[in-house]
Amino acid sequence: MAIDPPTARDAPARSPRIPSIAARRSIHARESVTTFARVGDRHRPATRGPPVRTRQVEDEEEADRVHKKRRTSSEAPDTEAVAPYQSEDENAQADADEMLQLFADSEPEMDPETSPWDDLDAEDGDDPAMVSEYVVEIFKYMRELELATLPNPRYMDSQKELAWKMRGILTDWLIQVHVRFRLLPETLFLCVNIIDRFLSARVVSLAKLQLVGITCMLIAAKVEEIVAPSVHHFLMCADATYAENEILLAEKYVLKTLDWNLSFPNPVHFLRRVSKADDYNVKVRTLGKYLLEIGCLEWRLLATPPSLLAAAAIWLARLALGLEKWTANLAHYSSYPESALVPTACLMINYIIKPIRHESFYKKYAGKRFFKVRSPLLSQ
Repeated sequence: MAIDPPTARDAPARSPRIPSIAARRSIHARESVTTFARVGDRHRPATRGPPVRTRQVEDEEEADRVHKKRRTSSEAPDTEAVAPYQSEDENAQADADEMLQLFADSEPEMDPETSPWDDLDAEDGDDPAMVSEYVVEIFKYMRELELATLPNPRYMDSQKELAWKMRGILTDWLIQVHVRFRLLPETLFLCVNIIDRFLSARVVSLAKLQLVGITCMLIAAKVEEIVAPSVHHFLMCADATYAENEILLAEKYVLKTLDWNLSFPNPVHFLRRVSKADDYNVKVRTLGKYLLEIGCLEWRLLATPPSLLAAAAIWLARLALGLEKWTANLAHYSSYPESALVPTACLMINYIIKPIRHESFYKKYAGKRFFKVRSPLLSQ
């Protein structure tokens, strides 16, 4: 039996209404190059040249193209391993890489296994929620599992209508939905992981990309939240672009594609583990969350394991706040030496020094609730 799409009258009084992906793409395409350059000048160091117009024009033309609706998805062709990615801004990347590498080499490096470290789990023996007797085995298992749940970092090569920029627009919109519903951080990271794993296995049309995103957010919320938003709430976020039965059918299709495997070692868990060795410094952890969330938007971090993302986020956050030493405890509980964190931290820095591309993500961490954490990084 057909299900009528919800009307505005049926919506709850406080249901968030967020512009659809199609509307955001249209607005983005109409933005002038002058406005883009002005934003870039405000956030890019003065010594760097103006933004290149050619890439912007190509992106705008790509956003304005009208795509015919076609089948939601199809089997993605197998892709072979390719060479590592090239930086989009080689000069900025080289500067950041040199700066961080010089700092990492300035002091003797702590080895995660051989350097003397303190047993921080012993003090949690009386707290059953901390499962101190099994915590080492749990994180060992999570580090093994994270390699099996990584998406194909080159899946966009097999997509016919999509580009990495469109993935960024979708993720930025999902961050806005995530903030409006006040969902857990774990929900956002699981949602993005499900999206990337699904797109690694299926070819999706541009017309159905937002449906995939909102469906994956629904699945992630059911897994992580105590009380998850209903299908009706997510429909209102998408401006009733889709019917309820479309989301329910898409939910079954996504789960079937993933073989009902939603296991994912969330990077937030690794962040908390490393933060324990940092004496739970609130500012470091908040700045680390900002850096960790860059992994949801920056496609070049797709191949980075969650544990490495979390360790690099804490290391870079401490560096930005003047806490420069990577202690033996930090090395042990993150399981990474300082030198292993530099390449990932460089990609995070490279994202930050570029002009703002994702407004919802920027606004989220520009408020007092998150200590305006972007400022310490830009001031370095």
